[in-house]
Amino acid sequence: MHEILQPEGWAKPVGYANGVAAQGRLIFVGGQVGWNGQCQFETDDFVGQVRQTLENIVAVLAEAGAEPQHITSMTWYFTDKAEYLANLRGIGEAYREVIGRHFPAMAAMQVVALVEDRAKVEIQATAVIPDERVRPD
Repeated sequence: MHEILQPEGWAKPVGYANGVAAQGRLIFVGGQVGWNGQCQFETDDFVGQVRQTLENIVAVLAEAGAEPQHITSMTWYFTDKAEYLANLRGIGEAYREVIGRHFPAMAAMQVVALVEDRAKVEIQATAVIPDERVRPD
């Protein structure tokens, strides 16, 4: 659907793409946090918040007729790098259950704080619904 950009001779990344080329209708998902649709946190568990955040992204995408495989880029912000690294297995499981085995270009970074005090993670995403007239090679 999208072209994964992998320079020749580079080690293949695990869990993300170095780059993605896409053409079509752009969808920009604002930063989502791990609360439900009524802006209430149901857990303070890091993996639980990641799962809810990813589910929120999928819900926003669905409003535009997009699906997880249309995601081209994600930026992850978390408040504790050590907590993020300690939970990679659970994060990966939640990611595959919600998004599938689709790995867009990604960046991840620790930040001092997020606007919502209980939030442990915030994810912003960009998606592209391919133009029906454009077919990848």
